[in-house]
Amino acid sequence: MIARDELYRLVWTKPMTQIAEQFDVSGSYLARICTLLNVPRPARGYWAKLAVGKAPAQTPLPVAQPGDPLHWSKDREHVAPQKLKAPPRRRRVAVRIDRSRIHGLIRGARTHFENGRPVDDGDYLKPYKKLLVDVTASKACLDKALNLANDLFGGLESVGHRVVLAPSDAKLRRSQFDEREVVSQPRDYWQHNGPWSPYRPTVVYVGTVAIGLAIVETSETVTLRYLAGKYVRETDYVPPRGRHAVDHSWTTTRDLPSGRMRIIAYSPYGRVNWSMQWQESKSAALSSQIRTIVQAIESAAPDLVAKLEEADRQAELRHQQWLAEEERRRQEDDRRRVKQSVADSRSELGQVIKQWSDVMSVERFLAGVEHRARDLPETDRRELLERLALARSFLGDQDPLAFFREWKTPEERYAPQYPIASGTGGAGSPGSE
Repeated sequence: MIARDELYRLVWTKPMTQIAEQFDVSGSYLARICTLLNVPRPARGYWAKLAVGKAPAQTPLPVAQPGDPLHWSKDREHVAPQKLKAPPRRRRVAVRIDRSRIHGLIRGARTHFENGRPVDDGDYLKPYKKLLVDVTASKACLDKALNLANDLFGGLESVGHRVVLAPSDAKLRRSQFDEREVVSQPRDYWQHNGPWSPYRPTVVYVGTVAIGLAIVETSETVTLRYLAGKYVRETDYVPPRGRHAVDHSWTTTRDLPSGRMRIIAYSPYGRVNWSMQWQESKSAALSSQIRTIVQAIESAAPDLVAKLEEADRQAELRHQQWLAEEERRRQEDDRRRVKQSVADSRSELGQVIKQWSDVMSVERFLAGVEHRARDLPETDRRELLERLALARSFLGDQDPLAFFREWKTPEERYAPQYPIASGTGGAGSPGSE
């Protein structure tokens, strides 16, 4: 992993090809990394000019803006998240809306929306491009939605808040929205494929805290009539006339774009569920409320930071509780295994003693046979001793000490991981049960 300022120092210290070899990448790939991190690099011919003392001055490293990536890692190493904080409260700055200026996220977006997947007439557009501004609209309202987004983004940036697509390494997520204007009951999403959504959320950085932004054309429930292979609005349907006219059609209801817009500001951080929204009505357009909306988003940043800090605090408490539970579980498991090792060791010792007793009985029996054989005639004694040797070979090694050496003590069976309190009946307590 390399930090942005360190990469800047390297590219002005030695040629790109040498730095690329150091990171085992190509020079063109490293140039793209410099562009990603907004790191200026020497122009072509810089090193030759430097050798003769005619190189231009080094381009200074621009100040990183909120949302800019500050590190690059070939192996995608984890980077600790930046501490979030809202800007200090200040005097209200006038929000300026310059409709002659097209925001970078809006520039060229119309083409991507229009050249998307085929959709039914009047339905929401679904562009192929997924790294796109978070706007959900029908073809009829696309210009209205993009103009509204442009006014909102411009108004936010006029008071110093940067609007961008969320960086790929920021781990910000887009919330799921119900685009219906009136939500009467939960929707069965398995029956509804939903509008288009981008890969990354569109966010505004207020200080270092990101707030998600979405511009959505709301939907309304519309009665449709299926006629001649397609659906038409019931309000546009003209029934056939004539005495013998037959109407082979039926009606159904669907949620279709209404032409009215909604602006949603939300938390892109998964640990906090928070949102604000402004709904356009038939009598009041959202474009006239941009200044109020910008001020509301700016004022909401400190509250969102407080919610995030509380969520982090609760998450840390849950983590510490989990660690304590894991420690308790390990201690209980350790005590159980210590107790089991004592029981197993005692049981095995009993078996060793029984085996010893059995062996001693066999030894006494065989010794008695050998002693009695001494009084027999030579021929009978030889035959009996041969049988005795065969019996001993069948029994094998019957040394009781070998059995005792194989017995395992409780500590040999399991080494305790935690100190054993006195009087608890552990492995070191001879009188434990």
